[in-house]
Amino acid sequence: MRSEPRGDLCREFARILGGSGSIVNGVCLVQKFRDIRFTILGRRTRSPLVIPQFFSFEDLDNRGNALNLGETVLLQEEINPLLTELRKRNIIITAVHNHWLFEEPRAMYMHFESVEPPLEFARKVREAFRVLKK
Repeated sequence: MRSEPRGDLCREFARILGGSGSIVNGVCLVQKFRDIRFTILGRRTRSPLVIPQFFSFEDLDNRGNALNLGETVLLQEEINPLLTELRKRNIIITAVHNHWLFEEPRAMYMHFESVEPPLEFARKVREAFRVLKK
């Protein structure tokens, strides 16, 4: 039996991750934004497209496990420390890539996933993110 995320579970997921949560299409979505000053093509940007951190979970199974997904913007020097911390916690890194050209500093994006109870995922991510600079 599968059930959609409940509002109280989504709120706790968001609280642990330090973001704002909402349920969109039956999926708990948490978003927050990093405080990194980027320029693209020499222009300062505060666009949510450049500085995001997104987390989601959906469809709890009868054991309380869900598909958990995450994405964060990173500085280049944060990639290996975060990758190491997420792997230590059995979270799968699925992509590391850029989105923009001619940005300063270099903005990289990491995607990651797991199937486990959402609050466990949130706690693991919060712990792993301690290696980030801001």
